[in-house]
Amino acid sequence: MSVARGRRRAVAAQTRAEVMMTLRRGESLLLTLGIPIMLLGFFVLIGFPSGAEAGGRRTIDFLAPGIIALAVMSTAMVSVGIATGFERQYQVLKRLGTTPLGRPALLAAKTAAVAGVELVQLAVLVPFALLMGWRPVGDVIIVLVVVVLATVAFAGLGLLMAGTLSGEMVLAAANGLYLLLLLLGGMVVPLSRLPGPVASISKALPAAALSDALRATLTTGAAVPGRAWIVLILWAVAAPAAAAVTFRWE
Repeated sequence: MSVARGRRRAVAAQTRAEVMMTLRRGESLLLTLGIPIMLLGFFVLIGFPSGAEAGGRRTIDFLAPGIIALAVMSTAMVSVGIATGFERQYQVLKRLGTTPLGRPALLAAKTAAVAGVELVQLAVLVPFALLMGWRPVGDVIIVLVVVVLATVAFAGLGLLMAGTLSGEMVLAAANGLYLLLLLLGGMVVPLSRLPGPVASISKALPAAALSDALRATLTTGAAVPGRAWIVLILWAVAAPAAAAVTFRWE
């Protein structure tokens, strides 16, 4: 019992450390809070997308769920991927893996830290969106399930990069993928504005599935599209599995 309690305390301590390190990094704050807030404010002010382009929705009703999806992606994929990639390159993971914390507990702490940072993001983004006129509806439980699946999927992608590439390559690849999914994920630009073949490919990506699911639930209270569930579940299984198979600790 004392061993289990000690391990829980170790996980809690490492989780706090992970969250604090993330929030203290200027580039992480820019990625997780600065960019989403700037994008939301800018596009609402210029009225893009318009009601017709957003499927008859108000601009804020289209953008707010997409920006929340963007925030989840930035934390679960980019922040985790880059931080873990450099930790592996500098052999921090190797050293932590030999401590009483252990590798399973370390991964549990990283996962909990992602959830903690996402809560901070929601605590900032949601009030900001409400001030801009957003009026969300829908089932909170469904939203949480969707976010958990997306978090697992994006974290898997981040760890897949972190476990196979050098720190510098992870930095470039994670930011490049972030930008690509931002443009193709329906978060800010409606999928209807994309060329037909590109839009079809985008619908198979976790970013588009997440933004579609959140938009359906939070904007109208409608059921999450079946396609979005399938895509999120497949990515939530495939990405972590690929990361587990290919991950190198040093």
